[in-house]
Amino acid sequence: QVQLVESGGGLVQAGGSLRLSCAASGRTFSSYSMGWFRQSPGKEREFVAAISWGASYTRYADSVKGRFTISRDNAKNTMYLQMNNLKPEDTAVYYCAALPSRYTLTALKFYDYWGQGTQVTVSS
Repeated sequence: QVQLVESGGGLVQAGGSLRLSCAASGRTFSSYSMGWFRQSPGKEREFVAAISWGASYTRYADSVKGRFTISRDNAKNTMYLQMNNLKPEDTAVYYCAALPSRYTLTALKFYDYWGQGTQVTVSS
């Protein structure tokens, strides 16, 4: 199993930046592709970004392209999400997730392990 813990959320003004972290423990982190998802009140959880196990491939939702950057440090068992130029519509609980595959997948159903989430609130 893999245990995931997110951190770095908070309150920020529109146009500001935050960096989320996802620390993993358990089985070999580098054997998992990773993803970030988010969920706003009353909405379904949605894909934000994904990164392959060797960090060679990344994918982004259209809504965050050019503003968010996903990265990972396998030596530290940690994944990151750098969020710039934040907008009020980015307000959500952000979750990291892991799947035992080399592919960068966008569908929630493929991810086996999830963190508890970290709140990001962007004020206008």
